Amino acid sequence: METKFKIATSFLAIGVLCFLLFYLIGSEIDESGYLHEPFFLLPVGFISIIISMILYVLFAITKKK
Repeated sequence: METKFKIATSFLAIGVLCFLLFYLIGSEIDESGYLHEPFFLLPVGFISIIISMILYVLFAITKKK
């Protein structure tokens, strides 16, 4: 596998890992009624997956040329 595809695959793995961790960590409500959840994992996961998709498309286009 070429290095550029390893970079895109690592972004994809990071995104999937963020969603998996969000699910496994879960959320809880404390005594005051505040919700505690690892919300930062969702945007990081979405951004990582979008970056990996963009990289895959760019690498596929440049490979054809």
